[in-house]
Amino acid sequence: MSGSDQVTSRRSAGGAESTGSRSPSSTGTFAALQVPNFRLFLGGQVVSLCGTWMQMIALGWLVLSLGASGTELGLVTAAQFLPVLLFGAYGGLIADRSNTRRLLITTQIILGSLAVLLGVLDLTGTAQLWMVAAVAAAIGMTSAVDNPARQSFVQEMVGSEFLPNAVTLNSVTMNAARVVGPGIAGVLISLVGTSGCFLLNGVSFIAVVIALQRIDTTALMRRRPVPRAPRQVRSGLAYAMRTPSLRIPLLMMAVIGALSYEFQVVLPLVARETFDGSATTYSLLTGAMGAGAVAGGLVVARHRRVGVPALAVTSGVFGVVTLVAAAAPVLALEVAALVVVGAASVAFISTGNATVQLSAAPEMRGRVMALWSVAFLGSTPVGGPIAGWVSETFGARAGLAMAGAAALAGSAFAAASLRGRATRAQAVPAAAVPQPPAAPSGDPIPSASASTATSTSASDPTAATTTDTTLGNPVEAVLSTAATPQRGPALQDV
Repeated sequence: MSGSDQVTSRRSAGGAESTGSRSPSSTGTFAALQVPNFRLFLGGQVVSLCGTWMQMIALGWLVLSLGASGTELGLVTAAQFLPVLLFGAYGGLIADRSNTRRLLITTQIILGSLAVLLGVLDLTGTAQLWMVAAVAAAIGMTSAVDNPARQSFVQEMVGSEFLPNAVTLNSVTMNAARVVGPGIAGVLISLVGTSGCFLLNGVSFIAVVIALQRIDTTALMRRRPVPRAPRQVRSGLAYAMRTPSLRIPLLMMAVIGALSYEFQVVLPLVARETFDGSATTYSLLTGAMGAGAVAGGLVVARHRRVGVPALAVTSGVFGVVTLVAAAAPVLALEVAALVVVGAASVAFISTGNATVQLSAAPEMRGRVMALWSVAFLGSTPVGGPIAGWVSETFGARAGLAMAGAAALAGSAFAAASLRGRATRAQAVPAAAVPQPPAAPSGDPIPSASASTATSTSASDPTAATTTDTTLGNPVEAVLSTAATPQRGPALQDV
């Protein structure tokens, strides 16, 4: 086998290990772990994410220990995510223009340094509320670039075939860290204070940097960096808004991300106000959500269901179980309810993330995932203060109730959008559909779907908004096009 054939064989499944004609299986709970680079990357993430969750617990508790109110806690949280809202689209463009692996090494070093700075401020007793908010804003500025780059890099490692599984395993890892991180945070806070969490988190980024340095770059399914051109941010936004399988998930996440995923604001208040608890109680609630998310993620990993219909269902389930958590009368029932909330939340995130990534053209993926990050994380500057104010004014349970209602609203929006598109499709008379010209005798007659595919591939991929509507199962549509360069539009008609 020639050198180029060896590279082709290795890249056939994003660097997955294979021998001869045997192809790696894309099914199973841990299918994406067949890819060596992804295994290495995920190992580094396990260590770093534990530190990240430790810092998240410590940050909320530090702000409250400085005498902040619920609204002020929401404002500090908003400071961390405001840069994602303001500069997230530009961060995605930087990711599209850059070597993703090198960019990630840079962002991880910066994030680790900021965690150490926060720990030093806390340890020396010089931390003030405005200082904490300033460091949080710097973390957010770096995350505006890191988030789209990191999410795009997953597909560079595993390819489209393994992407839904890889996204879910990434979410499982994050939520496994949610179980371990808060537990360690609770112990460290009680022994040495919140500063220990910040410093240990800073050290944890070393694991990610080492993993990124050791990745086999010849096995990556790299995309060609996007050259500089005017109005690239605007073209990315226009592309997402005219593509239904991107527009609907992004609008859903804009609402649900702002109002439902504010647990870092609501749960400290639930722990302190509703159940008269301490940092250990907060860690218990967060850990319960993480445990549920791990279990739910492992189930979702076996069922590669993506697309707007699946997203509508998971959003509805997420809303219902969050309302149940809002009504839990005692701590034990609250913990049990949050386990189910965690499972539903990871199902929604994984389904939405995979749907958006598989719907985006490769040259647009960084900007599209930046919009996903803006909708998910960048909406916190709006939702964080709202969640804090609602929880402080009407009680912490009201914050959870608002979260459940927002998820149900997102589900209703997706269902209504799907019904509207189906109604419009049925309203088109058959005579209005242009028929292909008759082929010469003996030649096959081209299908309408083939004509559509040809015209789409020949045009600017950023202008492509329609695909073959004869593909009934969106997962099958994605996997059937996984080996072609134009994977992006495969879900555009979901």
